[in-house]
Amino acid sequence: MSNEKQVTVIHPETMPKGFGYSHVVEAIGGRTIYISGQVPLDREGRIVGEGDLAAQTKQVFENVKAALTAAEASFDDVVKLTFFVTDITQMQTVREIRDAYVNTENPPASSAVEVRKLIKEEFFIEIEAIAVANAR
Repeated sequence: MSNEKQVTVIHPETMPKGFGYSHVVEAIGGRTIYISGQVPLDREGRIVGEGDLAAQTKQVFENVKAALTAAEASFDDVVKLTFFVTDITQMQTVREIRDAYVNTENPPASSAVEVRKLIKEEFFIEIEAIAVANAR
């Protein structure tokens, strides 16, 4: 088996079109990278965007980007995102920011879950990611 990754986005004809996500992403080869749920904290551990979902979402995506970079990967390698939000009615705000980071032509598989609260009361969003990158 090759160490080079092969990622295929599959759009089943028997399923509705995904709205900003892909139903199926198949990944073969490469390295699998699991990124823990990221929250809106800056490098020094200070909350970013207190009371502001858009600012928090941008910080969370920047944290995911930093984690990907540390693993020698990028958003092009992300195959799955999981969103935990305290108000699912605000997903459009999250999607608009997400679209600045992911490949919107073939977006990753995704799930969004509304939660009562996150690890800190001030947090509105947490995002985990799975990426498949080429071997080093």
